[in-house]
Amino acid sequence: MPILGKEQSRFPEDVLSEDYFLRVSRQGHRWWALFTKARQEKALARDLGAMGVPYYLPLIQRPNLIRGRKVYSYNPLFPGYVFVLADDDGRVQSLKTNRVCMTLPVPDGRELQTDLRQLDTLIESSVPLTVEERLAPGDRVCIRRGSLAGIEGVVLERRGRSRLLVAVHFLQSGVSLEIDDFLLEPV
Repeated sequence: MPILGKEQSRFPEDVLSEDYFLRVSRQGHRWWALFTKARQEKALARDLGAMGVPYYLPLIQRPNLIRGRKVYSYNPLFPGYVFVLADDDGRVQSLKTNRVCMTLPVPDGRELQTDLRQLDTLIESSVPLTVEERLAPGDRVCIRRGSLAGIEGVVLERRGRSRLLVAVHFLQSGVSLEIDDFLLEPV
């Protein structure tokens, strides 16, 4: 049972769709990575939604042990980061919340959009994910069948088991999941 219910992780609901990205990019919107003050990601997301600023905050369910009971909470996948698809006015509005330390412009918005969409698919599938830092070069692969077909990533070896690393290149970070080799094909 969760401590708190899952909060909205995106605004608007279709912020990760290609159509939405194309429509707002013509209006001068671009992706920004907002680095927040400590433990302010969800509060910033609520503020951005109330102001009508499009955002994406990937949240994953994590178990905790409190007084001997297992409870679940929804934590940011990348602590300290909220992704915003906004023009300069939206970026300034986010700074006015007093929850942001730094704004980082994303040089390749289309690549980030693709990475975030893949990440969202993995989160929604409820497979166990492990956050991986500082990506190492490896063979790029694609899942060829199953519910995660089409997801691209890099094969890693952890404790003798194959894992697929799905990256957010802008942050040099990502998530990995355990996977069998027969489901993968080279890209």
